[in-house]
Amino acid sequence: MPTSLTDEVLTHCRATLASDPVARIARNAVAKTAIKAVALNRDAVTRLTHTYSHSVLTGKTTAQNASGRCWLFAGLNLFRTQIAETLGVEDFELSQNYLMFWDKLEKANYFLENILATLDEPVGSRLLDWLCASPLQDGGQWDMFAALVKKYGVVPKEAMPETESSSRSADMNALMTLKLRQAAGELRATHKAGASEAELRMQKDALVPALYRMLVTHLGEPPTEFLWQWRDKDKNFHRDGVLTPQQFREKYVTTELDELVCLIHCPQTTKSYNTPYTIAYLGNVVGGQPIQYLNVEMATLKAATQAMIQDGKPVWFGCDVGKQMDRDLGLMDLELFEYELLYGTSLGMDKAARLDYGQSLMTHAMVLTGVDLDEDNQPRKWRIENSWGEQGGDKGFMAMTDSWFDEYMYEVAVEKKYLSQELLALLNQSLVPLDPWDPMGSLALAD
Repeated sequence: MPTSLTDEVLTHCRATLASDPVARIARNAVAKTAIKAVALNRDAVTRLTHTYSHSVLTGKTTAQNASGRCWLFAGLNLFRTQIAETLGVEDFELSQNYLMFWDKLEKANYFLENILATLDEPVGSRLLDWLCASPLQDGGQWDMFAALVKKYGVVPKEAMPETESSSRSADMNALMTLKLRQAAGELRATHKAGASEAELRMQKDALVPALYRMLVTHLGEPPTEFLWQWRDKDKNFHRDGVLTPQQFREKYVTTELDELVCLIHCPQTTKSYNTPYTIAYLGNVVGGQPIQYLNVEMATLKAATQAMIQDGKPVWFGCDVGKQMDRDLGLMDLELFEYELLYGTSLGMDKAARLDYGQSLMTHAMVLTGVDLDEDNQPRKWRIENSWGEQGGDKGFMAMTDSWFDEYMYEVAVEKKYLSQELLALLNQSLVPLDPWDPMGSLALAD
């Protein structure tokens, strides 16, 4: 039988509160100060320093500004230090706007193809609602990044610089989402009227020029070729002539994307370890690299990540960045905020339960660029290259404790050479599809 909040229950609440002096202090403090400032554990702050036993050479931190392009920034940050060394410059940055343009156009096309594949889904179905909820958001996954680079190459930032809309994408996304939802309704109406598949495809293809124009209005038109010249750190002039984006990638990017695989750690009982997964209806490039995860134990994921960093290689990763993290301090630590002490109640869930009940999922992508190992070669903390500018942390770099890594790290892109032959063999198995709304299908887009 349902129970209500009776006077007796409320009287007990008041009495319990009145008997606890810490509750009064907490109430007084939080009335005038943000709870994070009140709950901040100074012991955790002082013990978590920005020094590491092993670090990867990096440039200055980049800034995605008010956009959800962290996954693109993180992916391009894997390339830029190596390119800077090749060019003999102190720092170098690739155009995130260039890949953003193609990602938006590809996502629009991917969405329309999904609408054509689900024309008989009733209005209000969970699948149709999911498809239409956010067809053109900024977020993405590792395989989506790789698919874009393989198809379109990369260009220096000066070949397609930032615009207002690339740095603050909300208005562009809203207007293009309106256009895509309008198109979805029109395609479904045409289908209901009895149109053939060929007629529907012609209608869909006729939308692409309008979408292209909208993107050019906001982001500029991506170059098909550009004159590449630069001065090195000694002020010497170099010219490499006119290059296409693919030629630039082939000449200056040494990372072999096909040698990287995405490992995830998902301890839910609905998943199994040593199993390859994919996400239904998730992607950007039609016919491109599919979403592919290999779910492994945390020890396996961590060992491959540590080995790459010890070999001087940065690692792309996805995590739930907002949990037990201070942006100004640049710290990620399970003991950073003492909320339980303030509230007088437990706030604990294990990793599987957080995924099961919607308390956690991947929200942000960054790059691991260092690890601090103890005397037994075990990680104590990790160095993080973020894309929130140079404010906060160590000029934009963050420190993550190893215990935080265990609880809120969800995926990494590592080279196949760091995996066992048994794990590599699993990559040849058929992918197990997960529902589009599965927590492993979340997109990195925190800004």
